[in-house]
Amino acid sequence: MTAVPRELERVDYRLTGWLARYGLSFLRISLGVVFLWFGVLKFFPGLSPAAGLASRTIERLSGGAIGAEASLVLLATLETVIGLGLLLRVFQRVILLLLVVQLLGTLTPFVLFPDEVFTRFPYALSLEGQFIVKNAVLIGAAMVLGATVRGGGLVPQPEVKKAGDRLQATEPPDVL
Repeated sequence: MTAVPRELERVDYRLTGWLARYGLSFLRISLGVVFLWFGVLKFFPGLSPAAGLASRTIERLSGGAIGAEASLVLLATLETVIGLGLLLRVFQRVILLLLVVQLLGTLTPFVLFPDEVFTRFPYALSLEGQFIVKNAVLIGAAMVLGATVRGGGLVPQPEVKKAGDRLQATEPPDVL
């Protein structure tokens, strides 16, 4: 491997430091905006392209106990609360748990309505299927945020990461 010129090394060091400082905040805010936006849209009939499939999924999962209309209000409320919680940075553990549960629920149409999520099973996704698959990225984002709720963060220097790996405790520290 060839050496990086010193000027580029300084730029790279500053850039990765900036990304480490602001990346998690950007991730949290952008995830919050997405959930708030999608949640609010579901309060207005006809504005959310995912509303029909989402309400049928909840209705099916509840065994019909929650009707399509009520399920849409429930989902809109849940997504709006998740979005606001991420944006306001309140109750992060609860919000991230709700987010993961909601996102896992979005995967159930693959089992419940495969004819709607595939144009050719199992490799060609419909537009709804593509919309659902992108939730894997949102789940990954939630996992990254969840890994930092105790105050952890991103570390741009490998020597710091290696030192942290050596210091990992097998049990959590005593909490008063």
